[in-house]
Amino acid sequence: MDEQELLQALERKALGFAFDEVVEEYSQDENGKPVLCKRKITKKINPPDLAALKFLLESENLSDDAISKMTDKELLEEKNRLLKILKENEEKNEDAKV
Repeated sequence: MDEQELLQALERKALGFAFDEVVEEYSQDENGKPVLCKRKITKKINPPDLAALKFLLESENLSDDAISKMTDKELLEEKNRLLKILKENEEKNEDAKV
């Protein structure tokens, strides 16, 4: 897992999410092979987790502190990276409108 995937998982936990729980029962046919005989799907809700939310909010504050410690060169690189992301998002939105 990379850092982005971990952050997304933490956000899901902090905000809460719904999921399907699947329970399957199998029996054996005359050859001894497993055969699905019952499947039960239940909607479940994982409520928001305050500890995860608190951690996310605190980590945002830490990242602001990290920005203040950046050199001018690092700030310029970060600015260019963010501008590139904004431009890509604008292009995607324009393509979606067409």
